[in-house]
Amino acid sequence: MFSLKPSRRTWARTAAGVLAAAACAAMMTGNAEAIVNGEDSTQRYPFMVSIPVSGAEDATFKGVCGGALIDRQWVLTAAHCVDPALVTLDGTVRIGSEEKDSGGTVRSIAKTVSHAGYENGEDTGPNRNDIALIRLDRPVAEKPVRIADRPGRPGAPTRILGFGRTDDAPDAPWAFPERLQQLDTRRGAVSDCAPGYADRTRLCTLSQVPDAMACNGDSGGPQLQRNRTGRWELIGVTSGPGAPGVRCSEGPGLYSSAPAHAEWIRKAISRRG
Repeated sequence: MFSLKPSRRTWARTAAGVLAAAACAAMMTGNAEAIVNGEDSTQRYPFMVSIPVSGAEDATFKGVCGGALIDRQWVLTAAHCVDPALVTLDGTVRIGSEEKDSGGTVRSIAKTVSHAGYENGEDTGPNRNDIALIRLDRPVAEKPVRIADRPGRPGAPTRILGFGRTDDAPDAPWAFPERLQQLDTRRGAVSDCAPGYADRTRLCTLSQVPDAMACNGDSGGPQLQRNRTGRWELIGVTSGPGAPGVRCSEGPGLYSSAPAHAEWIRKAISRRG
């Protein structure tokens, strides 16, 4: 598990909402901005999923993870968002709403499937194979997002979505927005992340906006790119920071590659569908 050292502001544990009780009141204050320096969503994302979670060590702490609907009955998220050592799932997810706690379609969680090679990076480096599936109890009407055949090259524009933490200043209160946030980003090169962090399965991501990046509570949410017809397609799943010892807003971010895990996703769904 990631440590809770202030310099780390870790995602695997704190991004999903596992913190001390002192943070509980802070997260209720709200804020107009999120992702850290993102903006309110400017369009509908019917595939966006919010996943309420409670702290594994403190059930009174309520947090959130993100996810992407990739099939009428399956949600793709980060493995650390369903890791029982870190969080307790509240049992439902909300699909297709711009509001974290209202609207859209609510479904119960039938089961979760984590990648067998998932490893929590703790303080030793990045999470590995940080990807998981959530099977809904029944299909939804919302349109899933297609997984891209491949992510764009370094420099290609992308967009990230989430309901995560709004301010990562060391003494800032923890605040999670009600309104879905978006941030325009771009693919980074492997060398833009710390050595050993990015590779074919983990995408380095840079913000197009100063002092902005995904943060605690955005874990599991989608990273998107536009295809040739202008439609959004999924390339990444929010996993954690792209370098040790940096605040979220200092970037870079690290995303599990959805295309790199597409065969695992296909097999997992076909086996357990």
